[in-house]
Amino acid sequence: MQAITATEPSVANVRAYLTGLQNQITGALEAIEAQGEGGGRFLSDAWHKGPEERLQGEGITRIMEGGRVFERAGCGFSHVRGAQLPPSATQHRPELAGAPFEAMGVSLVFHPRNPYVPTVHMNVRMISAGHPGQEPTRWFGGGLDLTPCYGFEEDAVAFHRSCHDALAPFGADLYPRFKTWCDEYFYLKHRNEQRGVGGIFFDDFCELAPEQSFAMLRSVGDSLLQAYLPIVARRKDMAYAEREVEFQRYRRGRYVEFNLVWDRGTHFGLQSGGRTESILLSMPPHACWSYQREDAEGTPEAQLTRDFLVRRDWL
Repeated sequence: MQAITATEPSVANVRAYLTGLQNQITGALEAIEAQGEGGGRFLSDAWHKGPEERLQGEGITRIMEGGRVFERAGCGFSHVRGAQLPPSATQHRPELAGAPFEAMGVSLVFHPRNPYVPTVHMNVRMISAGHPGQEPTRWFGGGLDLTPCYGFEEDAVAFHRSCHDALAPFGADLYPRFKTWCDEYFYLKHRNEQRGVGGIFFDDFCELAPEQSFAMLRSVGDSLLQAYLPIVARRKDMAYAEREVEFQRYRRGRYVEFNLVWDRGTHFGLQSGGRTESILLSMPPHACWSYQREDAEGTPEAQLTRDFLVRRDWL
């Protein structure tokens, strides 16, 4: 493990980047909404957790609901401290079990109104932890992934190309490694399907020089808008009917299942005493469940499972 040194990026610098990233992303979505009547705006909710709480710190939750393009979009920044790392954060670092920690990050999920526009998820974070009397350890984590209800090869390829290009300056091995990690993380074994077309995911990352690790995190965070907004522009005005909406809600039910049952980030927030209202901003506004649903062969709904919810080399 790599201890924090004076050459590492300061907490203030990491925080300044993350809050700026939140502003940039929410501003870009509001600009899209403003292109027509009925455009949505983000509600900004600053919160604070005092010393009497199990987790201390502050953050800003931004949420848009009922927008013209985005039915629900949440983008939250948090900077918290706690007395003990939760179990979800020490699976790969057992020597830090029970250690005090500090964590900050930006997490977002956007649920579009049009079923042909995919849902996107991203988070970028830094965690620092260490037992009293020891040098603390700092690491980075995060990633982004795309979850369509209706699959388009063009969109999946372009999204993965952006992920690849964000990592390329930091090592040719990172994209294939982080893509595989994402595929494994978002694989639902009991259903034998991926959550979506994937993307990249990494955790416990400190193998580059400290400033380079932080630079990689910034590159991943900055890639979200260039990876996602062109897809939104291509799909947001496509015609759809009740059939597509019903399928969208069914697929959202699968999304809820993953977030609540399997996602380590959700578990980290809930186990550490985080703010539930902010943690669950990733939930869609409407979802439904069907028992053993099977879509007819040859339909776009069946094609999603056959061609897009599988591991593929999109590049």
